[in-house]
Amino acid sequence: MFGTESSLSMFLNTLTPKFYVALTGTSSLISGLILIFEWWYFRKYGTSFIEQVSVSHLRPLLGGVDSSSPSNSNTSNGEPDSNRQSVSECKVWRNPLNLFRGAEYNRYTWVTGREPLTYYDMNLSAQDHQTFFTCDSDHLRPADAIMQKAWRERNPQARISAAHEALELEDCATAYILLAEEEATTIMEAERLFKQALKAGEGCYRRSQQLQHHGTQYEAQHRRDTNVLVYIKRRLAMCSRKLGRTREAVKMMRDLCVFQLMKEFPLLSMFNIHENLLESLLELQNYADVQAVLAKYDDISLPKSATICYTAALLKARAVSDKFSPEAASRRGLSTAEMNAVEAIHRAVEFNPHVPKYLLEMKSLILPPEHILKRGDSEAIAYAFFHLQHWKRVEGALNLLHCTWEGTFRMIPYPLEKGHLFYPYPICTETADRELLPKAVFHEVSVYPKKELPFFILFTAGLCSFTAMLALLTHQFPELMGVFAKAFLSTLFAPLNFIMEKVESILPSSLWHQLTRI
Repeated sequence: MFGTESSLSMFLNTLTPKFYVALTGTSSLISGLILIFEWWYFRKYGTSFIEQVSVSHLRPLLGGVDSSSPSNSNTSNGEPDSNRQSVSECKVWRNPLNLFRGAEYNRYTWVTGREPLTYYDMNLSAQDHQTFFTCDSDHLRPADAIMQKAWRERNPQARISAAHEALELEDCATAYILLAEEEATTIMEAERLFKQALKAGEGCYRRSQQLQHHGTQYEAQHRRDTNVLVYIKRRLAMCSRKLGRTREAVKMMRDLCVFQLMKEFPLLSMFNIHENLLESLLELQNYADVQAVLAKYDDISLPKSATICYTAALLKARAVSDKFSPEAASRRGLSTAEMNAVEAIHRAVEFNPHVPKYLLEMKSLILPPEHILKRGDSEAIAYAFFHLQHWKRVEGALNLLHCTWEGTFRMIPYPLEKGHLFYPYPICTETADRELLPKAVFHEVSVYPKKELPFFILFTAGLCSFTAMLALLTHQFPELMGVFAKAFLSTLFAPLNFIMEKVESILPSSLWHQLTRI
């Protein structure tokens, strides 16, 4: 035992200060590299690499439960979680209530000097227009050939000039659409152009309808003419809604919903006309019809949206919000109707947790983008921009929302791993929303769940700082740091030495001698 102590003491005495400098410097470098990697991984993926490896790989090996396994996940829609997760989590959708680029977005730019739309958002719109308004046979008709090139143009003035050029050849419905969307500076002017587009579009639709069974080329052309006609009627309905003719808008939207259900073209479902109808019915305060639309579209086979979830919550809150008092509810408990309203709010908040701050005006609104990400900040902005007035109109609805919405987060403490009524919250929403929404100059993207620095990043940062400080002190005061190092090691090994002495005093000397030899 004493021989081991003497050899350890001799080894420590032979170490030079350069060894301590090299040791602490190397430790500082390694911990710094770990810190940099952890920070980069956290910024890119929103989670700690070490923590993720521990949860995903080490916990199952040690007998823990993998929170991402299908057996643990909630299957609220009656289908396996793996099937639902196979759907693209961050698919970007066309905003059903998107504004007019010329009459609304451009006017905002003229007044403020700010661009409300990002390049990514406008590029998605260009792709949509090419999908909706073009087909393979466009090169056979001069006007359509010009418009096929116009939809690919990046320069707005070049697109407008191409539309005018197409109209010089014939009445082209898609040319009128482009001018109504981008050149018209008022809603009334846009409506006039859309009416001209409707006249031209209906003629094309009737002609292609008669020829659609003559071959795949005619079928594709009829599909394109159908998309054009639905788009025009939808935008005309939105013009009527913006100009105060809400009942006329509702009639047009109902006709479009029937037409959409009759036709089996998949692109028609991308317009989500029922969301336009819900907003118009809420403006008329026709809550019975709103409930009937929700009963038809709030179905598990359809992708949920903030409009559907929050409108359902608004209707249930309307039944109790005028008499709701948090003090009275805490004394007597919640009634059945109040419980249903609170559960509906929790359901809506779980689907999109960004909406309440906009409805409660805890965060300022901006113009909604042309595309939205379901469950993301962009969808929350689009919903609150058009529906805040409807929540204000229902007495006490915002008060009920204010008192109950934060309770949702207690039911889903780990929303990225496991949901309650819906599948886990997608971790990619922040990245997609930053592409869709303007930069942080005048809007800060809402992030859920709010990212806090993981323990391992804080730990490696502290370790890096500590070892760097030791390296600096060892370099400046080598002799003094050598003394401190020896004293620290002696203190560290003192309990071990004490235990060894006790063991030596208890065991026979011959047995101890044999053990030390081993």
